[in-house]
Parts: sequence; structure tokens; C-alpha cells
Amino acid sequence: MDTSCFRLNQPNSFSLAQMPTTAPEDFDKEVSKKSVKKLTKRIQALQELMWAEHKQRLLVVLQAIDTGGKDGTIRAVFGRTNPQGVKVKSFKRPTEEELSHDYLWRVHPHVPGNGEIVVFNRSHYEDVLVVKVHEYAPLEVIEKRYQHILNFEQMLADEGTTVIKIFLHISKDEQKRRLEDRLNQPEKNWKFEMGDIKERSYWDQYQQVFETMIQETSTEVAPWYVVPANNKKYRNEIISSIIVETLEDLNMQWPKPAEGLENIRIE
Repeated sequence: MDTSCFRLNQPNSFSLAQMPTTAPEDFDKEVSKKSVKKLTKRIQALQELMWAEHKQRLLVVLQAIDTGGKDGTIRAVFGRTNPQGVKVKSFKRPTEEELSHDYLWRVHPHVPGNGEIVVFNRSHYEDVLVVKVHEYAPLEVIEKRYQHILNFEQMLADEGTTVIKIFLHISKDEQKRRLEDRLNQPEKNWKFEMGDIKERSYWDQYQQVFETMIQETSTEVAPWYVVPANNKKYRNEIISSIIVETLEDLNMQWPKPAEGLENIRIE
């Protein structure tokens, strides 16, 4: 799959409203299912190589509106990998201790080390999203954060971390359907929060702050991918392809074996 159409190369002219949320009409879910199976096996192999080489680092940032599919994406794309080398960090409402520091303080300790893949389920971007929508900080403070984030991600890249950022793009109708599923299916009731309805009322504001976020922070070293996410199988195929392409571009090598292995005989 060619994923270049999902990568933002000209963020200044980007319009979120013009980006698709649905799969193409000729999308074949059975073909896609087989493709994802192959891709996730490839991710498993590349992650093992990455852990063995222990030189490269990959940070995957996932952002979406509520019900956007972040958890499902992580399960589908990274479910085959060895948890020793793949970590997921979810960023919830800041604690009192976190609020007593700068907003990047709670983020930096969780970036990947050598050989690791780290997935951020929400991220430092919450501080230019929900904080902006609900005016939890003055606008002039929030506006400065785009440059802070650019500097932070550039520093990570300079220190050897590959950063990719994925926005899961769903429609308002799809969010309605997913929220109704949480209400109508007992096994999903636990996912529903009363605040979900209130947050949905801010749909238009969230679309605007998402668009600004992508415009202001998609760079060559830390690009944004906007992925149509109404169809979960299509979403999984796109993101699996992005991860495979990213890992293959690292040109990783197996560590050299110890000398003299050819002379060892196991009795």
C-alpha cells in the first residue's frame, strides 16, 4: 500500500474537512485482512531485529477524538510484538504533581530507549487540544507550545529517535454510532463516560484545534499522517503499512555473533 497520500507534506495548505474518513468504494475487507496479517508478522520480525540491534528508537504518537480507535489500533497493529521491546503509554488527566511542573515534564520519561518502540495513546498534544478547547490555560500560553513541541521532537530526532504521528480521522456520524454501541452493548458499557456527551458538543472546536495542531507541527523529522478511521480494517492496513515502511527505512542489522561459534559442538 502506498501511504504517501496520508502523510502531510504541505501542512500550511492542509484542511482537515477535506480529508477522507471512509475507505474507498473498492475496498475489499477480506483482502485487507490477509494484508494486515502479513504486515503485523513483518512488524513482529522487525521489532525483534530492532530489539536485538539495540540502536534505534521509534516513537509512535496516536491522537484522535473520543472513540477514534486508538486502543483498537494498538491491539491490531502491535498485538503480535514482544512486550519486552514495545511499550504503550496512555496520558490521562494530569495529576496534581504533574500539574505542578511544565506540561512536557510527564512526557519525557516515557520516550523510547535504544531498541524500543513506544506508542503514545494521547500525548503532549493534549496541551494544545483539550486545554485549548476548554480554555484551561491562556491562549497566549498555548500558542507558545507549538514551538516547544517542535523543539522537543527535533531534540528527540537529533538524539536518534524516529518520530511518527498518526491522527485517526473519523466522522461525526461514526462517533455517534460508536457511542451508541457503548450504550447498547453491555460488555462495552464500561467504556462509556458521562463526559463523552459533553465533549461531543465541542466537535467543531476539536476539528479546528486538530487542524491547527497538524498545520503547526508536521515536520520532516516528525510528520503527521491523517488516516481515514471509520473503517477499522482499512485503518489497520494503513497504519501497519506505515509502521513497516518506517522500520524498514531504519536499515537495521543483526548484531555480529561471537567469534568461534562455528567450532562449538553441543553434546
